[in-house]
Formats: sequence, C-alpha cells, structure tokens
Amino acid sequence: MVMNVEIISKEIIKPSSPTPHHLRKFKLSFIDQLAPPFHFPIIWFYDSKKFVDVEPFERSRLLKESLAETLTHFFPLAGTPINEEFSINCNDKGVDYIQARVLCKLSQAIHNPNGNDLIQLLPFDSCNDFGKEVLLAVQYNIFECGGIAIAVCISHKLADGTSVVNFVNSWAGTCRGESEVISPIFDAHIHFPSKDITGFMPNEVYISKEKIVTRRFVFNKSSIAALKREASAAFGPEDRVASRVEVVSAFIWMRFMVMARTRTTKPKQVPAVHAVNLRERMVPQLPVHSFGNLWGVAITAEIPVEMEKDYHFLVRQLRNAFLEINSEYSKKLQDGPVGDLDFLGKEGKQFQNFCNFSSWCRFPVYEVDFGMGKPTWVCCPGIPIKNEVVMISTKDGDGIETWVNMNEEDMAKFENDQELLSYAS
Repeated sequence: MVMNVEIISKEIIKPSSPTPHHLRKFKLSFIDQLAPPFHFPIIWFYDSKKFVDVEPFERSRLLKESLAETLTHFFPLAGTPINEEFSINCNDKGVDYIQARVLCKLSQAIHNPNGNDLIQLLPFDSCNDFGKEVLLAVQYNIFECGGIAIAVCISHKLADGTSVVNFVNSWAGTCRGESEVISPIFDAHIHFPSKDITGFMPNEVYISKEKIVTRRFVFNKSSIAALKREASAAFGPEDRVASRVEVVSAFIWMRFMVMARTRTTKPKQVPAVHAVNLRERMVPQLPVHSFGNLWGVAITAEIPVEMEKDYHFLVRQLRNAFLEINSEYSKKLQDGPVGDLDFLGKEGKQFQNFCNFSSWCRFPVYEVDFGMGKPTWVCCPGIPIKNEVVMISTKDGDGIETWVNMNEEDMAKFENDQELLSYAS
C-alpha cells in the first residue's frame, strides 16, 4: 500500500510561560556531547473507536495547549543549540507542530507497515535530515477513519530514550487533565560535566552516508520461549534465566554475522553494541525522570569465527558485557571516555559492521494516553544508523518488535534469511 499524506497546517508552539532568566542557558552533559546527531522518531497510533466523543480538530487544539504547558517544564526542548558551547539557549523559540491528513484508514497503515510509508507521518525525514538543528518536532496525523497518529522527533543530542518517553507521557498526562504530572530533573550535566573530547567523532562512527532501509521483524511469545530454551545451555542453575532482550539480541547478532560473512569484502570483526541505561546502575541510583543522555555502551569482545554459530555462547557474551556497565563504569565515565566509549571514538571507523542495539522494551510506551485511551500500536521507523536495531515490546508485553536499519544490499540478504524468518515474522 502506498500511503499519501497531505499537510494541512504548520505552526510553532511556544511554552505557555516564559523560561526564567536564570535558566536561559542549559548546560549539556558530557554524554550529550557523545550522542549522534539524529532524532528519535516515535509514532503513537490511536483507534477512533476509543474517542468518538471528540472530533480530530478539537483533539488537536487540546494537544497544542497541553504541549505549550508541558514545554514550560521541559523548556530546553523549545530552545536553540549553541554547539560551540555545548549548551542550549532556552529562548522559548518553540517547537514545530504540523497537522496532516492521511488518505487511508489507520488499519491499512498498521496492518502491514512499511518503513518508507511510516516516515511520511513524521514531522521530517529522520534519516535524510539527521543534521537538522531542531530539538523537538511533532506531527498530528488524521486518518480517513478518524484514527490518529501522533509522531514525535526529539534530538538525541539532548535526550535519550528514557527522557523521550518521560516527556511524551508528561505531555499526555497534561492533555488528559491530570492535576499532578511529574516534572523532569535536569541533573545530567552535574553527574557528567561537559569536557573537551577533541578527536572523538561520534558522527563519523555512527552516521552512515549509505542509503538506509528499515524493516520490522516481530518475535512472538513462542519464538522467544524457543530461543530461551536454546540459550539455557549458557547458564548454570544459579544464574538468572536469559531475558527476552538478551535472547533476541543474540539471535539477530548471530544472523547478522552470518549475513556479513557472505560479502565480497568480509569484516574482520563483527562486535555487538548495546545501549544501557545508567540511571539504575549508578550509586546512588538516579531518578527515572533525570532528563538528558544517561547511557553507556556494552560492547562484546571479539568473537572467534568458529563460535559465531554457537548461539548460547553469544547470549553469554552479551550478558557479560551488560555486567560490565556498573557503578564503577559510571564513576570512570565521569572523567571522560572510558572502555567501550573510548574504543568507539578512536577505532570506530574499523567497525562499520558492528551491530547496534537499543532496547525500549521496558519503556512505558503503551501507557501514553492523551485522553484517547491507550495506543493501538507504537513504532520507531527510520534511524540513519547502519545496522541499528531498535527493540520495542509488543502491546501484549510478551513479544518484541525489532526495527532493523541496514543498507539496501545487506537488507536484501538479511530479510530473506530463512533461519531468521523461522523465528520472526
């Protein structure tokens, strides 16, 4: 199906109250400096059967009013980056709000989703416009059936996945009239002060100049259970059972390595890199509402060629890498790039074939209620990072949807991998 989207209007939404003068310059953290310059593209879909009492344009008015109010608390999102100072000028410039009409029914859009179609629902193309100096943009999409899709793009230079979901849930709470909405805590720059990171070029490491395509692969409850049984050989009776994220990540990593070995120019190493939330791994732990980039990376050691097909070995390798991201790691990171981050910054060009993972499986994305009930579906289409895998829990909480971003040549092989398709639909 080819989706047609018509723009109805564009406007700027500013905070409903001005940012106090003493907060006008917002300092970025050291980890903010390391974040690649792309935008998180997230779309929430809502079936009109759940909110027939409010017509779409009235709902848009409520969304805009509540967004303006929410921005008074998340004021850096309405500002302008000052790149040379690693800060945000909180000048209340505002955020882009686009209203669009989608010439199909919501059910048609989500029945067999296509990444290229879904990108049209975003306020801008998150793949081709990854360098846009925009901190936040929203697109409100109205389907022919009255269904709604709310698409949000937030700059990774200011927020990680946890912060993105916290912002949207706060906005949703304000929209549905909640009297108490938890405000963000801006303390990332205190724990990780900005530093001179000359020589560390995250753009060159992460952002690909190749044409990236996105495909979705869904692992249901039974497939994950089968993978867990296979992974059990890696652990003893005293060990924690492998998680959904561990077994799915290891399986995709294994299939990626098999695909990579078929290339004419074979990569020397194919490591896996997993973003890890630092909030819960620091001592003392940081609140979940600490806003900014608060993540580290768990990267696997070099994998011997003969071990690539040993699935339970790969699961064990991932588990070991996760365990390395602890309170000691966080303390060292406060002094500058260490371990895996240092490795990626200095040697990353040699590892353009590494497999990147970002798990949103524990994020409350299906709790985002703008007064229209819980979403029918949530997706994350189109990230301009080669071999980036974003993982989101299915609505029932048992399965995992993986959004895989690869260049066209690799994806043609990957999406036809019969072993992959025996577990994922």
